[in-house]
Amino acid sequence: MKSLLKYLLLLIGSVVFAYPFLWMIAGSLRPELEIGRLDLWSSNFSTHSYEQVITKIPIGRAFLNSLIVSLSATSSVVLFGSMVGYALAKLRFVGNSALYLLILFTMVIPFQIVLIPQYILMVKLGWIDTYLSLIAPTMMTAFSIVLFRQFFKSVPQDLIDAARIDGCSELRILFNVIWPLSRPVIITVAVLTFMTSWNEVLWPLMVVRERSLMTMPQLVTIFTVGGEAESQLGYLLAAATLLSLPVILAYAFFQRFFIQSMATTGLKG
Repeated sequence: MKSLLKYLLLLIGSVVFAYPFLWMIAGSLRPELEIGRLDLWSSNFSTHSYEQVITKIPIGRAFLNSLIVSLSATSSVVLFGSMVGYALAKLRFVGNSALYLLILFTMVIPFQIVLIPQYILMVKLGWIDTYLSLIAPTMMTAFSIVLFRQFFKSVPQDLIDAARIDGCSELRILFNVIWPLSRPVIITVAVLTFMTSWNEVLWPLMVVRERSLMTMPQLVTIFTVGGEAESQLGYLLAAATLLSLPVILAYAFFQRFFIQSMATTGLKG
């Protein structure tokens, strides 16, 4: 009975959390007059809203832009974050603890405070309306450094010392010894970074004005508030569905590693 009650509560919770997303998908496939209904079924399902969204805005180009920016940001964060995290976890140098505390301090600073300085820097460098303005500010994050450091501290020091005795450099130790043992944390950082980069709206709105360079969240935002949706709720739901599906699929595919890393990182080190 206890197990039955537990699974019943989990089922209710999953339905409560999943229903808004399922309703959004169902609403995007319904005629405009049926969207206000709370049920998920309709006998008049069609892809008209998606066809209109694809026709009105260059959603394919925006998807490609978001993919380029998100994958570039994810790759750089995993690479540079793991390098800094390894140095803070396994290398002894003057100022190690102070540098780590400084990195932790940057995590409590609201991102809105640095928007203007970053924008001025992009203007000075001439990177406005380029991919560089979207990728460069996200190439390293404090959260990834902290997560890598905490995970790497759980790696036995004897393993690293043995690699050094064999003549491995620190970079070779990181990539050939530490990385194969760190798949959960690498995937966790990659998923979180990809989700954050994919959903970013404010910064692209500031640095990109060329329509051909706009990301999906930026283009969908302009489509929603700029009048192109013609106040049709079905168009808005279709655009929101197209925007959210890649992130949901990525998380669903890697959720096992994500949960494993979050559980172990908080207990070790």
